[in-house]
Amino acid sequence: MQRASRLKRELSLLTTEPPPGITCWQNENQLDDLRAQILGGADTPYEKGIFNLEIVVPERYPFEPPKIRFLTPIYHPNIDSAGRICLDVLKLPPKGAWRPSLNISTLLTSIQLLMAEPNPDDPLMADISSEYKYNKQLFLLNAREWTEKYASQQKGASKPLEEKINRSEMSTTSESTVQKRKGSATSKKEKKSRLDS
Repeated sequence: MQRASRLKRELSLLTTEPPPGITCWQNENQLDDLRAQILGGADTPYEKGIFNLEIVVPERYPFEPPKIRFLTPIYHPNIDSAGRICLDVLKLPPKGAWRPSLNISTLLTSIQLLMAEPNPDDPLMADISSEYKYNKQLFLLNAREWTEKYASQQKGASKPLEEKINRSEMSTTSESTVQKRKGSATSKKEKKSRLDS
């Protein structure tokens, strides 16, 4: 009961006062199955990306941390290919730093901060971590590429935009052909009247 009331309170707070660049909602009205979106921060390789996350709230919440993972692929030293996140606040002590006083909003903000400032000394992806440490330009290039490929919403938005442009072009061309036809019809009438007089 305590878990349900706390979750409802947290969700209403996330709806009314969400942290900047973060949204969170229930998945199919399940209180223990949530979805979130984090916008890639400015001046990071994830800029303009929209990253979807899954949040599974355990029975023992808030005494046990929620299980959060990325659904959108992300090129990051602390996030693996399955979307699992290496972050101390997502683990119980002694290894982790989860406390019942923390909440989902705090966790999502911490994940957003981790996206902006990776921790290469505690990696899940060793190869990406060494790339981040020793060849940062390549890391930034790869991270931007992944963001464009997997987290960019422009691809989906461009199709309806293209369709609108095509429709407007078609309507203007059909209008101009109609006007030409009208013009040609009037010119025939004018020619007849001229011939008659």
